[in-house]
Amino acid sequence: MKETRTTEQASHYDHLEMMSTAEILHGMNAEDRTVPVAVAEAIPSIEKLVNGIVERMRKGGRVFYLGAGTSGRLGIVDASEIPPTYGVKDKFIGLIAGGDKAIRNAVEAAEDDPNGGWADMAPFNPTVNDIVIGIAASGTTPYVVGTVKKAREEGLLTGCITCNHGSPVAAEAEIPVEVVVGPEFVTGSTRMKSGTAQKLVLNMISTSTMILMGHVKGNKMMDMQLTNIKLVGRGTRMIMEETGITDAELAKEMLLRYGSVRDAVNAYHKK
Repeated sequence: MKETRTTEQASHYDHLEMMSTAEILHGMNAEDRTVPVAVAEAIPSIEKLVNGIVERMRKGGRVFYLGAGTSGRLGIVDASEIPPTYGVKDKFIGLIAGGDKAIRNAVEAAEDDPNGGWADMAPFNPTVNDIVIGIAASGTTPYVVGTVKKAREEGLLTGCITCNHGSPVAAEAEIPVEVVVGPEFVTGSTRMKSGTAQKLVLNMISTSTMILMGHVKGNKMMDMQLTNIKLVGRGTRMIMEETGITDAELAKEMLLRYGSVRDAVNAYHKK
């Protein structure tokens, strides 16, 4: 009999419906605390993937996240945060099986098409400088496996984030990231620990890439977009810290005039 994949194995907890609210919450929390440990074990693979991304991004490459269901949504969330946080557009692109309507509602059988992901990438005219990262907790999703396989054949750098050892997507990826978090609190519900693990890895990939690409100075987001009052206030304080200006209104005026913390600080130092 074929061994059950870790993501499908029975929960360590049973009779959940008989638990008190506190018991449910403490059980979930106990399981969640194991996730960062599993992610730490995968850091060598994550490091290799990030270095490959940076090498290609310096040549104009982009990162494509592809997934289905929760995995696809997590990729889209991560990609969508890059422009406002780092002022970088069109460098991280999230695609989900079934298209944008699948962000909110499941699209029947979309994840079962092994050619669907590459077709979704076609309008972006992928090149050998691009990177494809397949996100699949099970590691078996045809939409993801097929895309990673095709992208590697076409010369793109390929990686994956999966929560099983020895999965089909890991076999196809040049740099697989396997974060095995064990059975879910609710058996098979990979939106839980597996989803948390995927989110942590995505944070590490995109954030470290943006730092290495020069979009952070010290510990600050020098190129963030000024999309709301909170961020204008943050940018104003950053300018004051970087320049020694003590007049908040002057710092804010500079920020709004130049459009970014970096440009305002550079203009100040050129005086």
